Amino acid sequence: MKDTAIDYAAVFQSLPGMVALLTPELVFADANAEFLEGAGRTREQVVGRPIFEVFPDNPNDPSANGMRNLQASLNRVLDTGERDAMALQRYDVERAERPGEWEVRYWSPVNAPVLGPDGKVVLLVHRVEDVTELIRARGRPTGGRTRVLEAELYTRARELQDLNERLRKAHAREREVALALQAAMLPARPQVRHEQIAVRYRPAVGALNVCGDWYDLVDLVDGHRIGVSVGDVVGHGLAASCVMGQLRSALSAASRVAAGPGQALDVLGRYAHVVDGAESATAVTTFIDFNRHTITYSSAGHPPPVLVHTDGRVEFLDRATDPPLDAPPDPAPRVQATTSYAEGATLALYTDGLIERRHEDIYTGLDRLAEALRRHRTAGPEALADEVLLELLPSGGATDDAALVIVRL
Repeated sequence: MKDTAIDYAAVFQSLPGMVALLTPELVFADANAEFLEGAGRTREQVVGRPIFEVFPDNPNDPSANGMRNLQASLNRVLDTGERDAMALQRYDVERAERPGEWEVRYWSPVNAPVLGPDGKVVLLVHRVEDVTELIRARGRPTGGRTRVLEAELYTRARELQDLNERLRKAHAREREVALALQAAMLPARPQVRHEQIAVRYRPAVGALNVCGDWYDLVDLVDGHRIGVSVGDVVGHGLAASCVMGQLRSALSAASRVAAGPGQALDVLGRYAHVVDGAESATAVTTFIDFNRHTITYSSAGHPPPVLVHTDGRVEFLDRATDPPLDAPPDPAPRVQATTSYAEGATLALYTDGLIERRHEDIYTGLDRLAEALRRHRTAGPEALADEVLLELLPSGGATDDAALVIVRL
């Protein structure tokens, strides 16, 4: 057996059930004979063409949503690199022999990734089971109890799909409210005297894992220092936005009166203990002194800020890191550290959505961020922020929201 080569093309054609292969651009790369027969298409009509060009929604049915649901599932697989089983779908198919005539069809789809050596999705396996007859069976007498039970099962699946659709719409409404609240609390233009600053916030794709990240910039009382902070609340949706707003406001107030960033985070950590939903929240804050050319910083479980010196040297500000805000049962004073810089250096603060990728070590993301900042360090803050997002965020959108603050020192 060790010397026997496996003909995977023959295996693919022999797979039980309707199976097709799609490229990341959602173009048919191949389809087995059972898929072509069940879909009523020839190989020439399918391979090399976009899936939704071959199988569009029924234009005669205003409620048709099979194409949208399938596209959402395929995009989830591309974004996460994980298998996605869909609920029962009604997805009508145009008769190939009678253009303009559509046949009501029901399908049970499963989409799975094929990963390349770099861990990226190189192909999508699209497997569907035609359950049209089982759905129709419920509406007429049948001779077998098993067939009736199967039809009942798929009908319940259809009802579950309708429930999921209602939940999706409810999540979408909550997401809109949460994003509006987030936008109101995170100004697009920093309200500080220092002008060489760019801020960016990119929400996650979909309703999950959105609206927990934040940033804040404040003028400190002596007039030649500013405080720059970012943070991350565990959770999603409107609840996370509300917790984010409380923590951001508390840190903003504490920074204005604290002796240093360590003391500001100490106050915030004590406050987080009495805020429901602040469990495991993280934050990092920096006090920038433009007269002394120093940055004093403190972190509560957050990824370290990145300082890019004018000669291209990259310094991670990681010498003052404590546990997340509410982690210590008896909060102790937070540590802080100070580093110096030359005029023209660049400081970047960010949240983990910018650097973390599924199935990838976090240090890979940190190295990628450092390299992007170093390579584009001569660009202005706005252009630099755009380049960093372009290089680090997935083209189809991230599964976690991301905040980024760039300060030219």
